Amino acid sequence: MAQKKPETQPRRRMRGFEAAAQLVAQRVKAVGESRGFATARLLTHWSEVVGPELAARTRPVKISHGKGLGATLTLLVPGAQAPLIGMQLDQIRERVNACYGFNAVSRIVLTQTAPTGFAEGQAEFIAAPPRTPPPPDPQKIAQADDIASGFDHPALSAAMRRLALNILSRRDTNDRKANP
Repeated sequence: MAQKKPETQPRRRMRGFEAAAQLVAQRVKAVGESRGFATARLLTHWSEVVGPELAARTRPVKISHGKGLGATLTLLVPGAQAPLIGMQLDQIRERVNACYGFNAVSRIVLTQTAPTGFAEGQAEFIAAPPRTPPPPDPQKIAQADDIASGFDHPALSAAMRRLALNILSRRDTNDRKANP
């Protein structure tokens, strides 16, 4: 009888920081699971789940599962903000359950704290400012304008200018490897 060769899947080529993300993914998942979070997405993308205004004033601390249906989400809030957050608990619960895809959280408990820190990580309640890319190099702008000038239609010319500027502004990873 002939032996079957195991099917090998083609290896996917890793680029950039995907390999680093895979190195820490298991550790982040383990820490999240130790606090009751089934998915780390609730922790890592908190501002996307509840919105930037609520994320600036709240932090998820843990999810505890009791005997009843649904879990209890504990949120850390500054003391002065607790009444305002308390009025939005139904909205927060709906958004968290939408993240999970089912009614995982049935109750939310607020834990009030000072706005200057928390025992584990000195959590600040200040949202990070959005990243702004550095302005493009004037030489690259001139090259993009040169490329776009070859098109007669103004909308097509503008689109080609944006595309050329995006391509010219990309970092070349090969340059970084050659010049560390």
